[in-house]
Amino acid sequence: MRAPSTVARSLAGLTALVALLSLVLQFVLLMPAGSDPGGVGSAAWRFLGYFTVLSNIGVAIVCVARASGDAGGVAGPGPRAAVALYIAITGLVYVLLLRTLWHPQGLQWWADIGLHYAVPVLYLLGWVLGEHGGLHWRQLLLALLVPVVYLAWALLLGQRTGQYPYPFLDWPVLGWKGFLGNVATMALAFTAFGALLWKVDQSMSRR
Repeated sequence: MRAPSTVARSLAGLTALVALLSLVLQFVLLMPAGSDPGGVGSAAWRFLGYFTVLSNIGVAIVCVARASGDAGGVAGPGPRAAVALYIAITGLVYVLLLRTLWHPQGLQWWADIGLHYAVPVLYLLGWVLGEHGGLHWRQLLLALLVPVVYLAWALLLGQRTGQYPYPFLDWPVLGWKGFLGNVATMALAFTAFGALLWKVDQSMSRR
């Protein structure tokens, strides 16, 4: 696999910077004022409970590797496409389902814009303009395991803390019928968008 171009590396560096700054800001905002070590630990659990945060961490890891000129490992075709899938779903779910549920102000607005808008747009732009080819359908199946693992993680956190990361996963409120309906919808979204990304990669690799 050829190394990323100078433009691709520069865009990856910018994307990594925005992701890292947004993640740090969001973590600081989650910590209660004057918190002790226990408060920091509680904030860390909440922080890592959001798929938004995990997908942005994935973006930062991949983009730091690409900015350094790496074209394999975490910057290879499979991981890059998988992270494109995760960050795309992050942006879509926020815009379609979560955006109207709260109205962030001040620094929280900046964190919100970074994590849910700027990073998805920058990363997907970099993915589309980057190198293509080398993806196989079995890699999509592996990529789809991550949301399954996250679902188990989110339910565990919800059970332990009483707070579920997202309202569409709050099964005690939704009931099992509503919860399973939401899970099925999200599974369809991940599968359909993942198949689209893999098809786009194949089409662009032929050009």
